Amino acid sequence: MMKWLSEWWRGGTAVVEPASVRDAARLAQLHGASFAHGWGEGEFESMMSERNTLVHRLRLGPKTIGFAVSRIGADEAEILSIAVDGAYRGRGLSRTLLMTHLGHLAGRGVRTIFLEVEENNQPARRLYVGCGFVVVGRRDRYYKQPDGEQLNALLMRRDLS
Repeated sequence: MMKWLSEWWRGGTAVVEPASVRDAARLAQLHGASFAHGWGEGEFESMMSERNTLVHRLRLGPKTIGFAVSRIGADEAEILSIAVDGAYRGRGLSRTLLMTHLGHLAGRGVRTIFLEVEENNQPARRLYVGCGFVVVGRRDRYYKQPDGEQLNALLMRRDLS
């Protein structure tokens, strides 16, 4: 028991598990802190009610510190968003989250995964390349920033089969 208590006190082991509607407010908070155009609680609730959407949360002890959301169509999926609380970045947790999420997608019959990433987001690009994604396209001026600046997106792909 004391080992469990001391691990809990330090934050414990990172656990990736299915998210539920109860998590919607926290996921919206994390999304808003991570992206210029955050999704609201209602958007997360709506996504979690769709059969073709897979949402995982990353939990450290009792605290949800990240999430991954994908939409599945036939044997393909698109990662719509992935985020980890800024205070916990740089520890390899996003890799654990992403690789576990990909494993669950493969378990649902997904053979190919796509995602878009802002071209200048080097930490995210390193994560995706390190997890086997390759750049297969580019969308000019895809992301619109609050200040009006338009940033390019890279389209990335990974085969799971």
